[in-house]
Amino acid sequence: MVVGISGASGFIYGVRLLQLLGELDIESHLIISRAALLTMAHETDYKLADIIALASHYHRADDVAAGIASGSFRCLGMVVAPCSMRTLAEIATGASSGLIGRAADVTLKERRTLVLMARETPLTLAHLRNMTAVTEMGAIIAPPVPAFYARPDNLAQMVDHSLGRVLDLFGLDAGTATRWREPPGPCGSWLASDSNRSVGITGE
Repeated sequence: MVVGISGASGFIYGVRLLQLLGELDIESHLIISRAALLTMAHETDYKLADIIALASHYHRADDVAAGIASGSFRCLGMVVAPCSMRTLAEIATGASSGLIGRAADVTLKERRTLVLMARETPLTLAHLRNMTAVTEMGAIIAPPVPAFYARPDNLAQMVDHSLGRVLDLFGLDAGTATRWREPPGPCGSWLASDSNRSVGITGE
């Protein structure tokens, strides 16, 4: 799977996704934008070498000749975690300035699964139109929205649930997503009883 980390807040989503793919024995191809490196420095204590070590393969963001830039490269699909509004705009218009945009474009043209963990709020009309455009192209907008019915105890559990739902879109079960009204799994030990969980939940 191709993993793009762009410059929006939420660098940890990309890091944790690489860890989960490793646990699932899924080969990962990592791209980190220049802006994402700034986010990494502000939000985490990681160094670039730490993140590269989590991936099966690393590709520079300006390496548009990388294998993953070609439709002949076979993969499950691609996740951009997190996806900045600039990256979203590039994908929506097909105006790729680097490898993340090009790999996303390839994913779309080959009719593979492209998931964009768009990270911004509030949203402008431009953001919404770009989200509509990529959805019409076949991409999936999956913002990292916390599931409060899971009653997370900490940020790590919120991150894991969001990424578990993203991996669901590829038919992969990381064991980190709490299933509504299913028996608690590996990440469900902090849930309250079924009777408590059913209180105040709508939209079934």
